[in-house]
Formats: sequence, C-alpha cells, structure tokens
Amino acid sequence: MTSVDTGEAPAVAGASRLSPPPPSRAIAVVALVVPLALLLWAGMLGTVASHPAEDEFSATGLAFGVLASLVAVGIAGYAARGLRFALAAGRQDAAGERLEARALASRSRAHSFGALSSSLALALVLAIVMVLTANQAKIITTFFNVDFMVKSAENIVRAFGLNIFIAVISMVFVLAFGLVLAVVRMVPGDGARPLRALAIAYIDGFRAIPSIIVLYLIGFGLPLAGLPFFAGLPQAWYAIIALTLTYSAYVAEIYRAGIEAVHLSQVGASRSLGMSYGLTLRHVVLPQAVRAVIPPLLSAFIALQKDTALVSIIGAVDAFSQAKFFASSNFNLSSVAVVAALFVLITIPQARLVDWLLARGAARRARRTR
Repeated sequence: MTSVDTGEAPAVAGASRLSPPPPSRAIAVVALVVPLALLLWAGMLGTVASHPAEDEFSATGLAFGVLASLVAVGIAGYAARGLRFALAAGRQDAAGERLEARALASRSRAHSFGALSSSLALALVLAIVMVLTANQAKIITTFFNVDFMVKSAENIVRAFGLNIFIAVISMVFVLAFGLVLAVVRMVPGDGARPLRALAIAYIDGFRAIPSIIVLYLIGFGLPLAGLPFFAGLPQAWYAIIALTLTYSAYVAEIYRAGIEAVHLSQVGASRSLGMSYGLTLRHVVLPQAVRAVIPPLLSAFIALQKDTALVSIIGAVDAFSQAKFFASSNFNLSSVAVVAALFVLITIPQARLVDWLLARGAARRARRTR
C-alpha cells in the first residue's frame, strides 16, 4: 500500500513506517508525584527535627528540613520538565511527526529517570535522618556527640599512628613473602612438587583461618612459648607477624593471577633465547605480572590496614583501644566514631587511586587494540 492509495501526506506516510515513540507520559507523571511526596515528608521531618524535645528548638533540624524541601522542589521541577516533553511528544506523534516525537520522548524519559534516581537518593537521606532523630535523637547523642568527639580526638589521633605503622610495615613484609609464596607455588617440574604442595597448604590454611585467631595465637602464644628473640617483642610486632602470615596468603594468590595472565608465548620466546626459568621470571614475567596486579594489591592493603584495629585484643594501645577507654569512661560511643572517621579518611583516597589505576589500565588496553 502506498501513500497515493491512502491519501495520506508523504510525511505522515513515512512516519507511519517508523516505530512509535517509547512510552514516557506515565513515567513522567510518576517521576513528578514522587518528589512531591518527598517534599511533604521533608517538611514533616524538618518540623520534628527542629523540635527534638518539648520547649526545645534545633536550628540544625530546621535547616535540614528547609534544605531537603528545596532539593525536593528542584527534583520536582526537573520532573515537570520531563512531563512537558512527554506531552509534546504526544502532540507531535498525533501530528505525524514521529521522528520529533521519538526525540522528545527520549528526552522526557531521561528527565524522568533522572528525577526518580534523585528522589531515591533523597528518600534514603530522609530515612537515615529519621532514624537518627528518633527517640529524641538518642542515636546522635550516643554515637556523634561533638563534645566527646573533640575531647577524645587528640589521644585517638596520636594512637592511630600505631595503626599506620603496623599497616605499612606489615604490607612491606606481605609483598615480599607473598611473592615468594606465589613463585614457589608455580615452580615447574616434578622435582618441585613437594615445594608446591607446601606453598598450597600454607596459602589455603592461612586464608581459611580468621585474622583475629592468628593474631590471638601469635600475640599470646609466642610470649608463652618463650622462643629466643620472639619472646620479648613489643605487641605491635606480634601484630605485624600475624598480619604478615595471614595477608601473604591472599597476596600470593593475587601475584599468581598476574603471573598466569602473562601469555605463555612470551615465556616460550624467552626460553628459546636461552634464558633460564629464573631469568625469564625476573625479566619477562614478573615485571608484567606485578604491574597488572597493582590495583588488587592496593585493595588488599586497604583490608589489611582496617584489620590493624584488631591489635587491641593482644594489648596494643592503638586508636581503637583509646576509643574504647573513652567510651567506657563516659558511657558514650562518640570516640569510636572518631576512629571510624580516621579509617575512612585514609581509605577513600586509596580507593580512588585504585579506581584511577583500573581506568588507566583499561584506557591503555583500548589504545593497544585500535
């Protein structure tokens, strides 16, 4: 059937052969209703937060209520724009301008989904604040009392240096010992089978045992055993030994993944040039393998530095021990929140560094494949 038979205009006949615009009006309505509901919730929550108790006024609660309401209004305005695009798409579709209708519907859906995702984020924030302000804001006064946080911050920050020391020294030993384990596990030949079995048993064993148990055994076991040199070590060094034993098993597997990622043809080419297995490993395999596993190694380091908080069980006075002292003295856990904040402060930059390294590696691989 052609446009001549139906009597339609050429543009309309051409548009009829295109698929209709995606549905957008219903989504736009929902995207507009949700922030309006959040606006009502934010107003009610702000009213409650501004008066946490009878005859008590909180400027912070009022400011939060106003700010949350403004955010909800902004989201609603964004969603309303999406609804206008959806209505315009309907009019264009009725007029036979299907291409224009599809473009408007696409813009409407983009606005609607953006408004819905923003509404979800705002709803989560409101829910968290509602929990924090419940029961006359007891959660805030128990966990985030500013007076107790300031009072305990100096000693906790000073003790946090021990956590950093343990993490850095442990990671140096972990990187070296983990590499040895990975190399031993991958030594070729039947003669090295006992060594490979020993390395596998170590890696499997220490990956299965929780870090806190290893720390407890080392921290109390070595002094009781009375071994020369080990019996009189400071508590921090027992923690370093325990964390090294545990995390070297994980890091060995990370190294192994990097070594196996190097193509066998490179090993074959090196051996065909007369290089021994050791020289091939040193000059060909390991440089590439280590470069490839830097991001997961940094992730392992982040996990290790968090486990330094376990050293308090063997009597080392780290940041967590100091925080527990203040908490038990004042019946308030705000000092523990200070420790958590310190770990967050040193972890987030490392996490972003891992993301940057991963993105850089992906960009390099993309350039090589062009």
